[in-house]
Amino acid sequence: MQKLLFCLFLLTLTLSAADVTGKWSGSFETADAGGETRTSTALLNLKQAGSQITGTVGPNEGEQTAISKGTIDGDKIALEVQNEGRTMQFRLVLAGDHLKGDATMTREGQTRTAKLDLKRDK
Repeated sequence: MQKLLFCLFLLTLTLSAADVTGKWSGSFETADAGGETRTSTALLNLKQAGSQITGTVGPNEGEQTAISKGTIDGDKIALEVQNEGRTMQFRLVLAGDHLKGDATMTREGQTRTAKLDLKRDK
């Protein structure tokens, strides 16, 4: 009986897990060494299959880069993008109809960070 209840519990978790498939757009805010912030646009096209996420990221439809590694665990999303010698890592949290979190870009030993706030396009 306990095994049956455990299986039903796992099934319920699986069925209630959010699907982040779709287009997400919003802001990408970076700060330079002097503390000055710059805000630009961000666009993520995501496709979820179980705990794996594929798709593209970029500032707009015309500039998209493929996600090389993407996972979701509950409401936490981890994405990695490699492009032109730089690696970007995204750590996002699904909060209602928003994806919020941080991005870290590493290139030639230098690291920059950004804050993201994205909403699913309808």
